[in-house]
Amino acid sequence: MSGLRRWWAGQSPATGAAVMATAIVSTGLHLVGAEALSLAALALAGAVWVLLGIGFGRRLVLDRGRWAAEARSPAALTAAAATAVLAARLAILGGHLLAEALLALAAVLWAVLLPIVVRHWDSRMPGAVFLCCVATQGLVVTAAGLAGAEHTAWLAHTALVLFWLGLALYALALPRFDGRQVLEGPGDHWIAGGALAISALAGAGLLTAGDTSGLYLWNDDDRDTLRTTTVLLLALSLAAYVVLLVAEAARPRLRYDQRRWATVFPLGMTAAATLSVMTAVGIPWLRGPGHVLVWVAVAGWLWVAAGTVADAVRTARAGSGEVRSRAPR
Repeated sequence: MSGLRRWWAGQSPATGAAVMATAIVSTGLHLVGAEALSLAALALAGAVWVLLGIGFGRRLVLDRGRWAAEARSPAALTAAAATAVLAARLAILGGHLLAEALLALAAVLWAVLLPIVVRHWDSRMPGAVFLCCVATQGLVVTAAGLAGAEHTAWLAHTALVLFWLGLALYALALPRFDGRQVLEGPGDHWIAGGALAISALAGAGLLTAGDTSGLYLWNDDDRDTLRTTTVLLLALSLAAYVVLLVAEAARPRLRYDQRRWATVFPLGMTAAATLSVMTAVGIPWLRGPGHVLVWVAVAGWLWVAAGTVADAVRTARAGSGEVRSRAPR
C-alpha cells in the first residue's frame, strides 16, 4: 500500500468534519457574494464526500468489525451531518433533486447512527458529543430550504419538529461534555458552539420558509417563539465563539490534528448563521460582523487544509521510505 493510500485508510470518522467545514464555508462565501470561491469550495466538498462515502461503504461490506466500532463513536454522526450540510448548499444552488436525494440519505444515516451513538455515550465526552444536535439540525436546514423553495408544508412542519428535537439533544449532551476540553481539546470542542450556530441557522431557515413559501406555516405565536429562540441561539453561539477563541489564545494548540476540521465548521457555521438570521429576522447591523466571520472561517480553513496536506505528505514519504527499506538489495 502506498504511503498516501495508507494515510487515507487511517482516517477516522472525524474526517467527515472536513466536508462539513468546506460545505459551510462555501455557503458563507455565497452569502457574501464570493460566488467563484463558493463554487470551488462546493466542488471540493463534494469530491471529499464521495471519497469518504466509498470508504464508508467499503468498510460496511468488507470490514464490518471496524464499521461497527466506528459507528459507536460520536464522530460517526459526521456522516449524516456532512451529507445534510452538503445537501443544504446544493439546495441554495438550485439543485433540488440532488439535494432531496442527499437529504433522504442523511435522514437514513441519522436514523441508523443516532441510536447507536447515544447508547454508547459516557461521562466526560469530547465536543463530538454535540454532533447529535448538529446532525439533526442539518436535516432541518436542508428541509426548511427545500420546503420554502418547493412550497411543501409537510416538509416544513417535519423540520420544525426536528428543530425542537435537536435542541433537546443538545440539552441531553451538555451534561456529558467534559468542560476541560475548552482548554485542552484538540479541536472538536468547538462543536459545542457550532451546534448552537447550526440551530440558529435552522431557525432562520424555518422563518424564511414561512415568509417566502406562500404557505401558512406558523401562526403568530409560533412565529414569535421561533423568532425569539433563533435570536437567542445566535446570541449564545456568538458568546460561545468568544469564549472558545479566548481559550485558544490562553492555551494555544497549534499542532495539527484532523479534529481541527471540527473547529473550522463552527467558524463557518457561526458566520452563515449570523448572515442568515440577519435576513430572516431583520437585523441589518449583523451584516458587517457576518462578513468578517466568513473571512475568519476562510482563513481557518486554509490553515487546517495546509496542515492536512503536510500530514499526508509526511505519511506518504514515511511509507515510501519503509517500502524502500524492505526492498531487496
